[in-house]
Amino acid sequence: MKVKWLGHACFLITSANGLRIITDPYEPNFNNIISYAPVSETADIVTLSHQHGDHNYTKDIKGNFTVVAGPGKKTVKGVEFTGMPCFHDRVSGKQRGENTIFSFTLDGINVCHFGDLGHPLDYAVIKSLGKVDVLLMPTGGPAATLELDEAAAIWDKLKPALIIPMHFKNDKCNFPKYTVKDLMALKPGAKQLGKTEVELNAANLPKGEIWILDHAL
Repeated sequence: MKVKWLGHACFLITSANGLRIITDPYEPNFNNIISYAPVSETADIVTLSHQHGDHNYTKDIKGNFTVVAGPGKKTVKGVEFTGMPCFHDRVSGKQRGENTIFSFTLDGINVCHFGDLGHPLDYAVIKSLGKVDVLLMPTGGPAATLELDEAAAIWDKLKPALIIPMHFKNDKCNFPKYTVKDLMALKPGAKQLGKTEVELNAANLPKGEIWILDHAL
């Protein structure tokens, strides 16, 4: 399985047999906050964690793709997606609305995309997520999601094999609060890989590591 960070909360995840999943595609120049290039990749499946323009813009994506959105279980093209309802804020969605955490398994690897989770998760919810191998997690801070230390507290409880940060402040995104430097100060073991994509094998996963990718777009 290959995981490529396109930018913001958007990843291209490609299975060994070529199935292509895109998560949370963004609208270019959304609110003059993000300046990543358009997401013009080809997809078979597109997941949308919530209905904000920096997470639900599918117009540039190519291919005959199926959109997966909202809570519940859905099987698309042989992949089962579990959507867990949560909120984009700390006041039960009254400020920013609802969010969906998506979990799915590809090539024997359990992937979990947190979208714009805006509140800490209690133990029962974390337990219900089950085994997570790859966690795609927002680390930009309370402008839209969790405080960085709150995100880290979830990692410590969930214990994924690999954390790939997303949705943080960088040269293409002015919206969130925290940067790569803030993340590395909090978790000194985090690694900047200097590349946009990694290839993962279920038989040889990392053990609790944080890999910071460069944005591809």
